[in-house]
Amino acid sequence: MADRITGKAFATRSEVFASKGMVASSQPLAVQAGLEILRQGGNAIDAAITVNSCLGLMEPVGCGIGGDMFVLFWDAKGKQLRGLNGSGRSARGASLADMKQALQEQGLKKIPTKGPLSVSIPGCVDGWFTLHEKFGKLSMEQVLEPAIHYAEQGFPVSELIAYYWGRSVPLRDDQPGFLETFTRNGKAPAKGEIWKNPALASTYRKLAAGGRDAFYTGDMARQMAAFLEKHGSFLRYEDFAGHHSEWVTPISANYRGYDVWELPPNGQGLAALEILNILETFNLSWLEFGCPDHVHAFIEAKKLAFADRARLYADPDFFDVPVERLLSKEYARKQRARIDMNRAALEIDPDPAAIGKGDTVYLCTADGEGNMVSFIQSNYHGIGSGVCPPGLGFGFQTRGSAFALDPGHANVYAPGKRPFHTIIPAFLSRDGTPLCAFGVMGGDTQPQAHAQIVMNLVDFGMNLQEAGDAPRILHSGDSDPDGTIMKDGGTVALESGFPEETLAELERRGHRFKPAPGAFGGYQAIWRNPENGVYAGASESRKDGHAAGY
Repeated sequence: MADRITGKAFATRSEVFASKGMVASSQPLAVQAGLEILRQGGNAIDAAITVNSCLGLMEPVGCGIGGDMFVLFWDAKGKQLRGLNGSGRSARGASLADMKQALQEQGLKKIPTKGPLSVSIPGCVDGWFTLHEKFGKLSMEQVLEPAIHYAEQGFPVSELIAYYWGRSVPLRDDQPGFLETFTRNGKAPAKGEIWKNPALASTYRKLAAGGRDAFYTGDMARQMAAFLEKHGSFLRYEDFAGHHSEWVTPISANYRGYDVWELPPNGQGLAALEILNILETFNLSWLEFGCPDHVHAFIEAKKLAFADRARLYADPDFFDVPVERLLSKEYARKQRARIDMNRAALEIDPDPAAIGKGDTVYLCTADGEGNMVSFIQSNYHGIGSGVCPPGLGFGFQTRGSAFALDPGHANVYAPGKRPFHTIIPAFLSRDGTPLCAFGVMGGDTQPQAHAQIVMNLVDFGMNLQEAGDAPRILHSGDSDPDGTIMKDGGTVALESGFPEETLAELERRGHRFKPAPGAFGGYQAIWRNPENGVYAGASESRKDGHAAGY
């Protein structure tokens, strides 16, 4: 590998540079659609909605309008970072006792990761229109036209998406409407196969013409509610009609002079900031990437942050999350004192509940005015609940499965409550100057990966593409059924690229390893040079997409 100019032990490629606009996502045709919207005079918000609408068609194994979304948006005109929580709520008319009874009748001890009981109200569409109404430039007809075109005319399915699509079918083929929506003759499309979804095209046209009300208060809402009720969901028309997104104030931690921004709970972005606050007490710049102390310090900091995540992260309308205390440097120093650099911690009480894996899409966009969008959207658990309303071309998310059933848990199920969320966008600034929109899709991987991206950029001096391509560390906690006690220190998965000497030393310190075939997330990022406004784009080499600009 000596002839590679990066000189790194891991495979990487060049950053992409452009001055007028940049788009990065996990599907190439969606990237090109976003760029075309920018060329037509749209801004970063318009382009982000275009890309997301295309991904709902092209990558349904990760996202779609049956799911939720979150956004961090650098408003160049207002010179501020704005946050939007576009997550949906549980049924207002069903109590915890109602949910437990329904589960008992089905012989279940927790909310399942598929089926009608796992569905919460989809927040994506309202999120689109909330963003567009305040900041969009082009009409929604223009913004949704690329996705409508591809849904009607067809597009070739890309390789990794086809793989996950094929894996999803046998896991969801027993759910109402699934086979009709996501298969042809019971089979998922193969890579390179042309896929059409005229039902989704029709739905998008109704949204373009009727706005968010077409989804939440019109005939479509009544159709969705009736379908869900028929198949055992507690959601009703009133739950759709009462939904709204929420503008929220982003939270941040300063890491060695850089401000790292996340959204507050009900998401898990706070965990990334807690990890970084603890790691700031270490002098990582003197360490070599991938050495035992680097990996050990990260894993131990993650364990501490995720213990807080398990106990304290929930919908703030229902639980007083002590965000200020958890973000304080004093608290980070106390947490740092709990880390033994010679031994892995075997038990931390509490540890994260066994929430499971989820698939997501992350995308980012930027325009010539300096607006930058960090945008994440998901169905959860891959293709979601599998429950697909007839004739609409999409399926519902499974976010309701993240609720706990213990009445004393912060994230316990309650009527009209937003569940704990894994999907989180991120942003980086310095001295009030916007620098980078970034994110890493992938369930519980996300806060761990956010912290590693920042470490790679700040501590190890990597460029934007290298920071995403560098091998990742993923720690998982093995929990009791209620998710309160971590046993045996959990397990560590190290992506290929870490030295064998590091693994041997970490084993000596008491870490346990598991095979690492995947689940390391999907990274996209855009960096703005504050001196000349030139954008650098980077895209996840583990996914199908790319970054492109003009």
